[in-house]
Amino acid sequence: MSKIPSRKGWKLVWSDEFTGDQIDRSKWDFDLGNGFFDYRSHTWVPGWGNEELQYYTDSPTNVTVRDGLLTIRAVRESIHGCGYTSARLMTRRRDGTPLFNKQYGRFEIRARVPWGKGLWPALWMLPQDDAYGGWAASGEIDLMEIVGDKPHEVLNSIHFGSSGSQGRSLITHTHPLPDGSTVADWHTYAVEWEPGEIRFYVDDTLTRTHNHWWSCSLVKDGQGVIARRKADLNAWPAPFNQPFYLVMNVAVGGNFPGVPGAQTRFPAELVVDHVRVYDKVGGYGEPQPIGQGRFPWQTEKKKA
Repeated sequence: MSKIPSRKGWKLVWSDEFTGDQIDRSKWDFDLGNGFFDYRSHTWVPGWGNEELQYYTDSPTNVTVRDGLLTIRAVRESIHGCGYTSARLMTRRRDGTPLFNKQYGRFEIRARVPWGKGLWPALWMLPQDDAYGGWAASGEIDLMEIVGDKPHEVLNSIHFGSSGSQGRSLITHTHPLPDGSTVADWHTYAVEWEPGEIRFYVDDTLTRTHNHWWSCSLVKDGQGVIARRKADLNAWPAPFNQPFYLVMNVAVGGNFPGVPGAQTRFPAELVVDHVRVYDKVGGYGEPQPIGQGRFPWQTEKKKA
């Protein structure tokens, strides 16, 4: 195994270089199936809440480790009422107990990403505990996802706001890959997350800096309440002031990319060279003050 190169200003605290011939189960667990049980409402949520078409497995058909690379493979096959199989790995066990999570740091994944209409590969992060309420009140950080048939563009996103899709706020930045490159080439996707600031990078190029978001934990009749005044908000920099864990997957179909087309190629392979997490040398200090932006009770100014 070659030595991991140092990164100025950062200290490596966790990594997976995918040596050996199988998933390290002390670092990763699998989501399984085509949905999840929402214990708040005691209901089954099919399609992972997005009308996705794949059934996640832990089968070697869908995930392998070989020659220092992890491969997550979406396959066109029918199982349990679904038309596709794939895999979703996470650094948290399915029962919610932790494997690895971290509050603040640099999170970095080097990968080759599949593309095609109806594919939805993603490298992302979720809160270990929903300290501020259900999604998206407790936040989500997306290092990389794509609109399946746009391989020259990478999306970086943060999700926040109130619980439920109606109260969710989303800020997405589209980064065009330079020099004709596509996501099928090797790229390194990273987020540097500090108190009050989140910075996204592709191949060490800064793509977007965020310093304005909010979180509201208010609930009425089981639904998240959209904040109407500053007093409704959790203290800054919530929700991005708690430990998050890592997720890697290839979804198929769903509300975001649509259904696969006749030209979409299967199997669709997400190949990962490494996942590395760093701590900032010298620590993080106090949160930066909230930046400029619009709160949900503020109307958007109309252009003249």
